[in-house]
Amino acid sequence: MAAALGVTEAAISRRYRRLRADGVLRVAGVVDPGALGQSKWLVRLRCRPGSVAAIADALAKRDDVSWVALCAAGSEITCAVRSRTQEDRDDLLGHRLPRTAAVLDINAAAMLRQFVGGRGHYWAALRGTLTAEQESALGSEGAPFTESPVVARDPVQLTPEDSAILDVLAVDGRASLVDLATASDLTPGRVSRRLETLLQRRVVHIDVEIAATALGYHARANLWLRVHPSAVKSVGRALAQEPEIAFAAALSGPHNLHAVAHFRDFDELFEFTSDRVGSLPGLESLEVSPLLRHVKQAGTRLSGDRLA
Repeated sequence: MAAALGVTEAAISRRYRRLRADGVLRVAGVVDPGALGQSKWLVRLRCRPGSVAAIADALAKRDDVSWVALCAAGSEITCAVRSRTQEDRDDLLGHRLPRTAAVLDINAAAMLRQFVGGRGHYWAALRGTLTAEQESALGSEGAPFTESPVVARDPVQLTPEDSAILDVLAVDGRASLVDLATASDLTPGRVSRRLETLLQRRVVHIDVEIAATALGYHARANLWLRVHPSAVKSVGRALAQEPEIAFAAALSGPHNLHAVAHFRDFDELFEFTSDRVGSLPGLESLEVSPLLRHVKQAGTRLSGDRLA
């Protein structure tokens, strides 16, 4: 990094530590539950006024909830849930949440195909930051994210050692092989080979989580699209090419595509949705739901506008 940017290694190290301490970025190993045979669901909760903060906080504390946001002027919670087993899913979506008095309505949609999110994607804040030569020097020309079924047909069975490795990476995606070996009671050589397998089979990817507001992106929104069935793939792939889109997936239910987008302000959001999304062939309707507050992203809690 120092060679590519023309500064000293010490300067890079100091700057990285400052950005991490300030909650601007965090490097973490993020597990893809689909690679383990676990289904993923997107849930919308309509709640009584004044109750959403407590419910959102309780959801964010759960290990099986990876993303939580407050929308619709604070009366709606959107969250991403993974179900390790059918019993776990039924317990949360069929029993616990419906029995919560402050929850007025639940809409749960299964993720059917993920078009973008996680690996190999530039979003607007990073576009053009590096030159082509700098990207080449940093090895950034690797394979981008490719769409695939949400749940793997041949799921990976984790060993206790795998779980220990993933636990360490969830805390620090830059953990050394020695640290991983100590946690898993393996040799560094065996850890290296096992980690390579986990990466190749998409069980985990090393993610740079960024606090969008720290880079000037203060307008974030859920986009709920209703698209003609024959156009779901083409629209999903078109969204995946847009740098403002951080996540896009096909869903079950009346809105068959969902996306999360980041913008500097609402005027950019308006221009994007009216010109670039609104003109997509096959689009039948679009609901734009601005995020009032982001509580959890990719497994990391947020405190205000910074990563906790």
